[in-house]
Amino acid sequence: MQKAGRGRINENRTPRDILMHMLLAAVSLFVNGFGVYLTIQANMGAAPWDVLNLGLSRTLGILYGNASVAVSLLILLIDILLREPIGIAMFIDAVVVGKAVDFFNWIHAVPAAASIFQGIPMMLVGLFILAYTQYGYMIASLGCGPRDTLLVGLSKRMRKIPIGAVSIALLSTATLIGWLLGGSVGVGTLICAFATGPIMQFAFRTVHFDAAGILHQRLQDSFRIFLGK
Repeated sequence: MQKAGRGRINENRTPRDILMHMLLAAVSLFVNGFGVYLTIQANMGAAPWDVLNLGLSRTLGILYGNASVAVSLLILLIDILLREPIGIAMFIDAVVVGKAVDFFNWIHAVPAAASIFQGIPMMLVGLFILAYTQYGYMIASLGCGPRDTLLVGLSKRMRKIPIGAVSIALLSTATLIGWLLGGSVGVGTLICAFATGPIMQFAFRTVHFDAAGILHQRLQDSFRIFLGK
C-alpha cells in the first residue's frame, strides 16, 4: 500500500480492496471504542459528544452504545442532507464505536478511576488510543467520521466563521444538551476538548500521516466497484 498522505490516490479499486479496508476500519474503530471507554472510566467528566451520549443513555434508560448509534445516525442523516461525501466506513463508525463501549462495559474491562490521580493517566491513555486508531480508520479511505463530516459541512456554509469557532460551537452545544440530560461534565471534559487535537497531531506526525492527503471513496463509487461497473 502506498504510504498514507503521500498522494491523493484512492486504492479501493477492487471488491477485495474495499472489503479488506472495511475490516481495517472496523478493527480500528473497535479499539477506538476502548479508548472512548477509558475516557469515560476516568470518571472525571466525559468528552463533549460522550456527555451527550451518556445524557441520552441515562434519560432514556438505554445502553450508551444505543444512544451513541442513534446520535451518529442522526448526524449521518444531516451529513447526507448537507450533500457531504458519504463513505462505507461512516456507517461502520456510527455502529461499531458505541457498541464496542457497551462490550467493554459488559466485561468490566477496567474499573472506574477512584481519584483524579488515576483518572488523568487513564484519560490520556484513552486519548492516545483514539488518536492512533483514528489513523487506522482513516487510511482505509472509505469516509471520515460523521461528526468530522458535519463540522466540515457546516464550515463550508459559514465561510466567514473560522472552523475552530464552528467546532467550539458544535462541541459546546453537544455538551450543554448532554449536561441538561444528566451527562457527566467535569475537568475531563475540558481535557478532552483541548488535548484531543494536539495528541492527534502528535500521533499522526509519528506515523508520517497527512490526513489531508487521503482521498476518501464515496459510497456510490464503492457500490459501482462491487457491481463491476
